[in-house]
Amino acid sequence: MHDIPFLDLPPLLQAAGRVRLPGSKSISNRALLLAGLSEGRTRLLDLLDSDDTRVMIDALQQLGCVVERIGPTTVEVVGLGDQPARPTADLFLGNAGTAMRPLAAALAVRSLGVPGAEYTLRGVPRMHERPIGDLVEALLPLGCSVACTGQGGYPPLAIRGTAGPRRAPEAPLRVRGDVSSQFLTALLLALPLLTEDGPARVEVQGELISRPYVEITLALLERFGVAVQRDGWRAFTVPQGSRYRSPGEFRVEGDASSASYFIALGAMAATTEALVIEGVGEGSIQGDLRFVDAARAMGADLKLLPGRIEARRGRWPLAGIEHDCIDIPDAAMTLAVMALYADTPTTLTGIASWRVKETDRIAAMAAELERLGARVQTGPDRIRIEPHPAWRAAAIRTYDDHRIAMCFSLAAYNPLVTAQPVPVRILDPRCVGKTFPDYFEAFLGCAGTRADWVPVITVDGPSASGKGTLAAAVAARLGFHHLDSGALYRCVALASLRSGVAADDEAALSRLAQGLDIRFSQGEPVLDGQPVAEALRAETVGVRASQVSAWPEVRRVLLQRQLDSRRPPGLVCDGRDMGTVVFPDAGLKIFLTASVATRAERRHKQLISNGIPAKLDALLADLQARDDRDRSRSASPLEAAEDALLLDNSTLSIEESIQRVLSWWHERNPLG
Repeated sequence: MHDIPFLDLPPLLQAAGRVRLPGSKSISNRALLLAGLSEGRTRLLDLLDSDDTRVMIDALQQLGCVVERIGPTTVEVVGLGDQPARPTADLFLGNAGTAMRPLAAALAVRSLGVPGAEYTLRGVPRMHERPIGDLVEALLPLGCSVACTGQGGYPPLAIRGTAGPRRAPEAPLRVRGDVSSQFLTALLLALPLLTEDGPARVEVQGELISRPYVEITLALLERFGVAVQRDGWRAFTVPQGSRYRSPGEFRVEGDASSASYFIALGAMAATTEALVIEGVGEGSIQGDLRFVDAARAMGADLKLLPGRIEARRGRWPLAGIEHDCIDIPDAAMTLAVMALYADTPTTLTGIASWRVKETDRIAAMAAELERLGARVQTGPDRIRIEPHPAWRAAAIRTYDDHRIAMCFSLAAYNPLVTAQPVPVRILDPRCVGKTFPDYFEAFLGCAGTRADWVPVITVDGPSASGKGTLAAAVAARLGFHHLDSGALYRCVALASLRSGVAADDEAALSRLAQGLDIRFSQGEPVLDGQPVAEALRAETVGVRASQVSAWPEVRRVLLQRQLDSRRPPGLVCDGRDMGTVVFPDAGLKIFLTASVATRAERRHKQLISNGIPAKLDALLADLQARDDRDRSRSASPLEAAEDALLLDNSTLSIEESIQRVLSWWHERNPLG
């Protein structure tokens, strides 16, 4: 996940490859709660690992459930069944409506007949602006003690145990359906706890929105042993004697709302081969997959198969549509950005629920579309977007709303419809952690563009100047890739030492470099399948690397590997000829240096701290020899590029050096 203040996306052109979706948030949190209410042990597979599911897991553990994480996306839950929950808990639920509302109903019902029980449910400030009053009103006829402790009708909530019995009411419960379907879902998940002596019925007042999410609830209830009887969308009855039973094992589908971004991506930019979206497909229980109908109406060429979707461009430009999105409120946001690539206006209706989501999404979407240059009109439950915006480089505010961050990433594909491409900045990209922590990695892994549109920062300098440390830190701050070119040469050096290839055998060294399996895993070098970061730090490897890098044929072989590392969203690379030979068109070139005495002292401290014996005089002599060799070699001698900025860090801390480079970069960046 990009845990940085902003992420700059360069103009993008193509899409291809495969993406694996994370588990559905809606299914994951329902399944967690149902497992927590059931008797026995439930193993949940492909569970979403995100902010929203973590707060649900934390809450279940506080209430007395045993939740054991078996792997990144697998947990086992030992449910409470008839066992009492812990009588008191202060539950922080972030901005997770799928945790706040169902947990409120389940705890309120379980607290009937449990005097002394006390629970507080709270979240982030935005959660305290999301309505819950209609659910609270629906619970009161049961005898539940539930109170809004802040603004009336909104969290935080205080739930207290009562002396009254836990039994189904004789009269139907009534709940509004036109604000959030989560109110109905919460009741349906809680009512089986009341049906020992009779059925429980709930009636919907007003038009029920987001019906596909209720279908998910009904499907999961059945999977956990409760078959709800329904009268269309007006009334639902939980039969007498309903009881949650663990299915033993339950696999979570990939998130259909998240699939919408990649369906759109394929429809816009998959021109040579289909973009394959894995984790959801034909037969899905998720109503957000109805997004496929709208995407096809706009021109997408889509094939739904069991467990996957294949998306490619069909009609181009896309066609503007008028679409009632009452059943796909989350995925509808993707249609609003797709509308920028259409040849006629797009009008989306049935989106009144946008206003009570993670933010007021109607206002937010309109503001950010206009920031890009679009013309937008809004109403209480609609938005109209005109195509052909006068595209502007823009910093997109995300309002701590994961879906705004994800859908506006598609705006980076503006070169498809404009002759003057612009970059797009996504502010607070970490907000995608709510449902899809690795979204930008997955998105950029499918993206392609012109190499010269991918920004590059080069950091060249002599040995032990700290260029690797500086480049890695700058790359991390910007969310860019990092290329340690020295590691490539050290891998060749290490391989030559291990295989007995002489340092003066240029032909053998170039053949060795050509055949090596070198890659980087989470920034660490891997040679022939083995991590070698520690081995590359040896002084003998460093000396051999300096010798190896002097051979023109070795440099030619490794040049293409370095060029291939120029991938979106950007690259920070360090070496000795990054700005002069490898990336002469880099947007910012730094030549980092320090006195040879300072560099020798730094290297000496580094080696001693790692338990490696070293003599300062020997290190000083070695660095002087390396400097002379690097400056005098015929192939790519060490020198500053003509347009490089000199940074002498002899008296600067690492952080001061980082800030100096970031300041220079922001001065040259069109987004500041």
